[in-house]
Amino acid sequence: MFEEVSVNRIVRSLLGAFLVTAMPAISVAQTATPPASVVAPGAPTVESGYKLGAADKVRIIVFNEEMLSGEFSVNDAGVLSLPLIGEVQSLDRTPSEVTKDIESRLADGYLRDPHVSMDVLTYRPFYILGEVSKPGTYPYSNGLTVMSAVATAEGYTYRASKRKVMIRRAGETEERAYTLTPDLKINPGDTVRIVERYF
Repeated sequence: MFEEVSVNRIVRSLLGAFLVTAMPAISVAQTATPPASVVAPGAPTVESGYKLGAADKVRIIVFNEEMLSGEFSVNDAGVLSLPLIGEVQSLDRTPSEVTKDIESRLADGYLRDPHVSMDVLTYRPFYILGEVSKPGTYPYSNGLTVMSAVATAEGYTYRASKRKVMIRRAGETEERAYTLTPDLKINPGDTVRIVERYF
């Protein structure tokens, strides 16, 4: 019995010593590889193929470089102004395309094998006009539909058509007519116009 208790104590002591010495190594191993993506709590999800535009706000993470990381906004000229490398053209480019450009420019004399990730924190606003109670500019939320946009503008006027809507997509010069359905989505920067019914 005494020998069994002694063996158990020795095993527990050895196990405890192993954990104490191994934990720093485990911690270092966990932080040695760059994160695939850093998503801010509550941030909207970037849909596949989304292209950046003026007034989009992004978070850029340069792995192991806190001074180069931070939150930045795409300005009216469509560029991001970043530490060290200056202006990066971002208008009508996907976050993936922009991060590759940033990595390439950081690797050119600044950092060795840089790893960069980007998340969109807030999208540029959308615009709603015409037969709604409060036309204007509103913040965009991911997956926004025309119905939700109308609700944001406090609903239709009594003259509003509920069958057709005119939308000018961001980057386009002309608006187009769409059949108004519950799942008709709008994108950041779009202009929605609720038309008047004729009967």
